[in-house]
Parts: sequence; structure tokens; C-alpha cells
Amino acid sequence: MPISRLIGHKQLKLKKMKMIALYQQMTKKLNALVDVPLLLFRLVLAYGFYGPAMMKLGNISGIADWFESMGMPFPTLNAYLATYTEVAGFVLLFLGLATRIIAVPLMIVMLVAIQSVHWANGFEAGNNGFEIPLYYLLLLFSLFVYGPGKISVDHLLKKFLMKNAG
Repeated sequence: MPISRLIGHKQLKLKKMKMIALYQQMTKKLNALVDVPLLLFRLVLAYGFYGPAMMKLGNISGIADWFESMGMPFPTLNAYLATYTEVAGFVLLFLGLATRIIAVPLMIVMLVAIQSVHWANGFEAGNNGFEIPLYYLLLLFSLFVYGPGKISVDHLLKKFLMKNAG
């Protein structure tokens, strides 16, 4: 093998090693931001649930009538359940308190909304389709799996309890 080809191979190997080292440095720095997306998920969801929750809270009887018109069983009960789940959801998600717990009933609300209101309209949000509730469902599932992150009341409570447990 000619020496020039051998040198080229060594330079290529050195470049690969530098790229790997650069990638590892970048990954290490990005790991410091791992809790930021979880915070943003929570805040976007809290904001998204705020408007519908306040609208439902201001007209629960109208929501119950709407639920009844769609053939939903126990429309008044379901109107109250959906309303107060969303109210609790926006407060708890904003604070990052009981995040995994509130994610479960909110996911159920999203599944019911997709099935009863949005599915027949297709996927696109512009047609009142299930796009937005699906995104909410995916974000809620992520919070259920990963938790609220360190920028949350849940994390502060955990630190406090761990500190005072011993």
C-alpha cells in the first residue's frame, strides 16, 4: 500500500474521531436542557386547556346539552367531569404538580373528544379534525412517561421529602 494512501486513511480516521468527540460534547451540553421540553409541554398544554375549561365552566348546562345531543351517556355528569378535569389540568400542568396523575384523566378526555367530536372530520385541525387533540394526547403521554421534569413543583416536593426523610 502506498504511503500517501496510508496517510489519507489515518487523516480520515482522525477526522472521524474528532467528529465523534464533537458529537459527545454537544450531547453533554444538550443533556443540561433535558427538562426544558418537559416544561414547555406542560405550559403549552396548560394554555391549551385553559380556554376550553373556562368556556365549559361558564356554561356547564350548555355543555351537558351538547353532550346529550351527541348521544353521550350521562351528559351532565360527563360535562362536569370534562370541565373539572380540564380546570385541574391547566392548574396542575402549569405548576408541574401531580403531573403524571392528571395526565391520565386528561388523556381520557382527549380520547373521548377525538372519538365523539373530531374523528368524523378527519385529521386536519382546520376542519375541526382530530389533529390538535392527538397532539395533546401525545404530549400528555410523554409527560405521563417522563414526568414533569426538574422545573416543577413535583421535583421540589421530591427534593424536600428526600431531604427530610433521612
